[in-house]
Order: sequence, then structure tokens, then C-alpha cells
Amino acid sequence: MRSAAVFLVLLLCLHWTWAQGESGGETENDITQSDEENKNIEVQFEIQGVETSLDQSSSQTNITPDIWAELKELRDMAIEQKVELRNSKSKIEKLEQDNTVIKTRMSSSENEVETLKRENMVLKARLSISDSKVEELKRENTDLLSRVTASENKNTALEARMSSSEKEVEDLKRLNANFSKVAFSVGLNDAGQMGPFNTDVTLKFYKVFTNIGQAYSPTTGVFTAPFGGVYYFIFHGWDARLLKSIGLKLYQNDKRITGCFDSNDDVGLVSVSNSFVLKLDKGDVIYLVLSSTYGIYDDDYNRSTFSGFLLFAL
Repeated sequence: MRSAAVFLVLLLCLHWTWAQGESGGETENDITQSDEENKNIEVQFEIQGVETSLDQSSSQTNITPDIWAELKELRDMAIEQKVELRNSKSKIEKLEQDNTVIKTRMSSSENEVETLKRENMVLKARLSISDSKVEELKRENTDLLSRVTASENKNTALEARMSSSEKEVEDLKRLNANFSKVAFSVGLNDAGQMGPFNTDVTLKFYKVFTNIGQAYSPTTGVFTAPFGGVYYFIFHGWDARLLKSIGLKLYQNDKRITGCFDSNDDVGLVSVSNSFVLKLDKGDVIYLVLSSTYGIYDDDYNRSTFSGFLLFAL
């Protein structure tokens, strides 16, 4: 009967201890106070148990001696469970604090992630703008290259034209230099009398006094214009035979420019002369013709002559 009462009191103490641990609202002071109260209860419980055991020792001598050891073991187990419960509570509070820190850090990390996402979006937008600018610059560069190529082609064409113009200038310089050097003056011959002939005869003036530019040919008696321009020509014909006439004709290509005729007088002297300013194209020819049935005379006095020179080029 006494052991049953002791066991019931022990169960009530354990139940009260567990109720206090499950309440969760105790502070450190409350836990300390509860520990002191439990100790007091345990002391009282032990004192009452001793008294009870003394009171009942005379009446009940058959109680197993091991019950006190079991009660002590149960008390130690209760105290151990309470200590473990306090330690678990501290661990839980620490874990909750750590969890709060982790949540704070996670929230901070999430904010940083959101910030990084926004910055990434901004960077993507800037990158897209940069790509657009790069493409625009590529197009502008292509256009500039095309324009540079066109300019280079134009420069090449201009250089070619300039080179051609420079060549033309050099040619013109040479031509101008040669234009001022076209002149001839020739005499007929030293044979004395010539003619008359049955047909017109081109006179060949063999005595060359001047032939700058080599435009006159003593072999043919023909002057060939080396350049287009305006030329001056003059000729003289003379004869000293009695009862004879002289007749000279000046030709430009196949066109007769003039015909000069004269008959001798009682003294036996006869002469003709004339001069012209003619426009010639390059390759035009000028020559003198002795008309048929007419004669001409020349000796070392050079009375019959033919001359011409370039006034200016065209």
C-alpha cells in the first residue's frame, strides 16, 4: 500500500514537470524557480517517504528492498529528461535564431538576385543598343568604303585624264615650238632658160636657201603644210628672151589660186610676181606651175624664187 502511494506521488511530479516543459512560455527565471520548487518537493517527498516507511516498518516488513533503488532511478530519469528537455529547448531556440539569420540572409540574397536580374536586364538592353549601333556603324563603314572606292576610281580616272592632258600639253608645246619653225625660201636653178613646154609643168625649185621644218620638197617642188594654220606665200618669175611670154599659176591642192602672165617688150625683159595669205589644213599642198607655151629664166642672180612661212597655227 505504501509503495503504491509513493509511485502515484512520483507520477504526479513527472506529469507536472512535463506540463511545465510543454507550456513553452517559461523564461530562464521561471525554469530556475521550477527547479528549486521540484527540489523542495523531492526533499519533502523523501522526508515523507522516510516517515511513512518508519511508520509502516513495523506493520509491513515484507516490502522488497529494491523499491528505493527503483524510485531513485525513476527520479534520476525524470531529472535527466528535464535536463534534456531544457537542452533541447535551448537547441531549438538556437536553431530558430539560426533559421532567422538564414531567412534574413536568404531574403538579402533574394534581394541581391532581384537586383542582379534588373541589372542584367539593363545590361541586355544596353547590349542590344550596342549591337544596333555596331550594325549601324558597319553599314556606315560599308557606305564609306563604297564612297572611298568610288573616289579612288574617280581619282584614277582623273589621274588618267590628267596624264592624257599633260601629254596633250607636251604635244602642243612641241607643236607650238615647231609652228614657229616652218619657213622656206628657194630659187629655181642656174640653168638659164626653161621652156616653153607643150603642157603645164610643176616647177621644181632646186636651190634651197631656207627650209625650216622641211615642209618643202625640192624633189617634187611641193610645200606640204605640217600643221593647220595661216601661211604667207610669195613668188617671182623672170625671163629675158625677146618675143617671149611668162605665165605662172599658184595651186592649193587641185585648186588654182592665181595665174600671172606677162609678155616681153622691145628690151626683152618680162617678170611676174604675187603673194597670198592662205589658210591651210594639215597635209594641204602648195606649188607653182609653168603654163604650157610659156618659159622662165633663172641664173646665179636668183631672179625666179618661191617662199613661204607660217603666220600662226589654228
